[in-house]
Amino acid sequence: MVRILLALLVALPVAVGSHHVSAETFVRMASGPAGGSWYPLGAKIAEILQKQVPGISTSNGPGGGVGNVKDVNKGEAEIGWTYGHTAYDGFAGQEAFDKKHPNVRHFATLYPAGLQTVVPADSKITSYADLKDKDVSPGKAQWSGYAAYKMVIGYYGYSIDDVKKNGGTVHHVSYSDSVGLMKDAHIDAYAALTSVPQASFLDLEFSPGIRFLPVDDDILAKILDKNPGYIKSLITNAHYKSVKQPVTTLGAVTVLVVNKDLADDLVYNMVKALWDNHADLVKVKKVWNHAKLDNALLGAGIPVHPGAKRYYDEMGVAAE
Repeated sequence: MVRILLALLVALPVAVGSHHVSAETFVRMASGPAGGSWYPLGAKIAEILQKQVPGISTSNGPGGGVGNVKDVNKGEAEIGWTYGHTAYDGFAGQEAFDKKHPNVRHFATLYPAGLQTVVPADSKITSYADLKDKDVSPGKAQWSGYAAYKMVIGYYGYSIDDVKKNGGTVHHVSYSDSVGLMKDAHIDAYAALTSVPQASFLDLEFSPGIRFLPVDDDILAKILDKNPGYIKSLITNAHYKSVKQPVTTLGAVTVLVVNKDLADDLVYNMVKALWDNHADLVKVKKVWNHAKLDNALLGAGIPVHPGAKRYYDEMGVAAE
């Protein structure tokens, strides 16, 4: 009898602990790198969801647009930040993805972003064509910005491998490290697909001074024709004071994707909490002013999660 009682006492905390874990759903968010908009906004969204959606605990970790699609597809993250065209490419298994990722679903379209490629203000470089033998920092390998940069230079007739063969170097580092490299004159160009304006470019605009490279109109037209998830974007004096004339570049829409196996009611409550707390997210980053409920399905190239669709149907939000 004593042995039976001891065994029950030992097992009791395990049983209680197991019940607690099973009653709580862990929602892991994969956002973006430090220095960008995704990470701090992701942290705030995770906080909002944990406070307002019953039965969940949340976390927010760094990531990149391509890697986040892969993580959500594998169930290593429940929700991830990416771009509309990247989500579509992952779902279809093309461009930066070597296979289809069928487990991702659209959750929300947030705000637009632009491919921003800068050179020092006094540089003689005027075009992407001039970067084929230069030292460049186009982002980490799993970031959507790197995928976009590779695609753009491909339309200019060369590849990343060609840059290396021609004597140039390619740095796969963070935003902050890219800023440091340019300030120290170790790179000729820095590129990122991110919100406009963005802190790292504002830093470089202050010192040493930068100039944005345009994507030529004929090349932009070819890209948009082949990749409908992209959009045309303009970088203007309203974004960066040093810009004298609008710079045409490649744009995209920032989106959130979720794993298809998340319960419909859970996703419904999550998307409702997201849009109900719009003002709190504006306080984190002003770019959230451009996130509009009416545009929540803009650029949704993959299936919308049923839980999110139920909410959008109730709110009268329709796909474009």
